[in-house]
Parts: sequence; C-alpha cells; structure tokens
Amino acid sequence: MNSDINKQNSSYSLAGLFTLSLRLVAGWTYFSALWRRVVLTNKLDPELPGYIGEKFNHFLPNALGIGPLIEYMLENPDVLYFNMVSFTIIEGVVGLFFMFGFFTRLSSIGVIGLALGILLGAGWIGTTCLDEWQIGVLGIAAGFTIFFSGGGHFSLDHYLANKKGWFSSKKAAFLTSGTLPFTDAKLKQISIVGAIGILGLTLFTNQVFHGGLWGDLHNKSVSPKLEISNVILKNQKLSFQVYRVEGVDVYGSFLIKMEVLNQRKEAIFSLDADDLANFNSSKIENKYIAKVKPGKHALIIPLGAKANLNLELSPIQKEKAKFLKLTDVSGKSWIAKVQ
Repeated sequence: MNSDINKQNSSYSLAGLFTLSLRLVAGWTYFSALWRRVVLTNKLDPELPGYIGEKFNHFLPNALGIGPLIEYMLENPDVLYFNMVSFTIIEGVVGLFFMFGFFTRLSSIGVIGLALGILLGAGWIGTTCLDEWQIGVLGIAAGFTIFFSGGGHFSLDHYLANKKGWFSSKKAAFLTSGTLPFTDAKLKQISIVGAIGILGLTLFTNQVFHGGLWGDLHNKSVSPKLEISNVILKNQKLSFQVYRVEGVDVYGSFLIKMEVLNQRKEAIFSLDADDLANFNSSKIENKYIAKVKPGKHALIIPLGAKANLNLELSPIQKEKAKFLKLTDVSGKSWIAKVQ
C-alpha cells in the first residue's frame, strides 16, 4: 500500500517537474500584466494615454458572447475602472501563485478563466499571428495541464505539504498540488474529455474569428472598416453614427474625406483632410472610452470607437442630399443612404 502511494506521489512530482517551464512561462504572461500596468508605467489612470480601458474598448466590435458585458462597462466608466483594477490585481496574483506553485490547482483554474476571457473578448485581434487567439487557447491548455500535474517538487505546495498540516491532506490536493484521489481510469477519462473539449473550443473559435477551418481565411485586424448608421437629415443638420469595427488596434482609421452626395452620387458637400483635422469637437458625441477626434492630418477613429457626428448643410444642399460617403487614407470608402 505504501509502495503504491509512494509511486503515485513520485509520478505527480515528475509530472510537475516536466511542466515546470510551462508553469513559469504561463505564470509570467499573467503576472506581467500587473508589472507592465503598475510598475513599468501607469496604465490604470483614465486620464493618461495608454489607459487599459481603451484597450478593452478595442475588444468590443467582434467579441464572442461577452460583447454586452464589455459594452456595459464602457458605458459606465466607474464600473470599467473598478474592473480594470480588479482584473489587473487578479492577473498579478494568479500569475505569481502559478509561478511559485502556491495553490497551484486553484491558480490554474484562474489561468483558465483569464485565458477564456482573453479568447472570447480579443481572440479576433492580431495583425500577423492571430496573437490574442493564440494567447487565449494556449492559456486554457496550459491551465488544464497544470491542474492535473500540480506544482511538483519545485513548488511552495510541495514545501508546505512536507511540513504536514492542511497542505498534506487529501482535500488540499484539489487546490494545491500532489496526488489527486482519482483512479487511473478516471484520470484518463477526465483528461481525454477535457483535451477534446479544449481542442473543440480551439477549432470553433479559430473558425469563427478567422475562418481557419473552411471557407475564406480572414483577418479583421488588417484594414479598417467603418459602419455608418442613423444617417438622419433634419432641418439643415445631417447627423449620423460611425462605428469602427475592424482594423489594427494600435492606431486609428484616418478619415481624409467626408462627402454628402446627390442622387447621381456627385459630391454636393465635402470636407477634405485639413477640414477634418480641424473638425469642431463639439459636433462629435463619443459613446465609449476610445474617442473619435480630430488629429494632425485627419479625423481619427480608433478601433471600437462609436460616435454621433453632426454636419451643417445649406438649404440647397439639404434638398439634394441622398448619400453620405466617408473615405479613409487607405483608399477605402463607405456609403450610407440619407434617411
């Protein structure tokens, strides 16, 4: 009996040893979130450039399943700030515990949860290597693997278990490290089901976000895409909503032309790059943290930004206005019908 127990303990110790590099690297990816945002620079101040809330805003247009939650936080800046601080602390604590092998299995569940949030929120973002999708799926796989292996010999769990007490109990194993009270057959069953489930999630999200299994491959982070809606002409005021739903997250779409067209789609009103660079900010009503605003050479629309804009037309222009056309510096343009 003691021989079997010693053999099991040795197996788990070796498993934890073999996965040590995975635990250290995955742990750092989460702890580094706190390190970057608090120690290296301040990314938690809403008034400073680089506020993490704006990055969160970038997730919104194509988030999978959690879009309404993200939008609620963006529409309530105090709630967003509280969650950004909370997420940062949680990422830091989970990552640190994971690296040191302290409550390893509990922190592995935290890693799975954080990775799932990244996957569903930002899995569609990545200009070259599907960056956020890879971080998400690999984080889930790493958390699942470490849950079964535990921390092994080089972990605080192992050190504290040798001191006896609660850390050496069977109940503690579900939260810390050491031998799980399952038969080999049960462990195989759970491992296979879990691995297939994670592979299924990987393939499903790869297809949804990038068309990675069949159909046309697509990357929504490569070039900007704007959605124009609520184009309403009332009196001589033309109002519309613009929403940037695709493109690179690290810089905006740069509008260099805004035109109102007649029935033959000829321009009857036009603002060029200089006009848009000096666009009156009072005529822009931003909805989220990422803001549409005049830039040095164009009107800047960051990823995830949504705003209502207002234009003043002359009586003659009002009578002929049928379409609104926006043109990006890349040459792409979008047209919507005036209601």
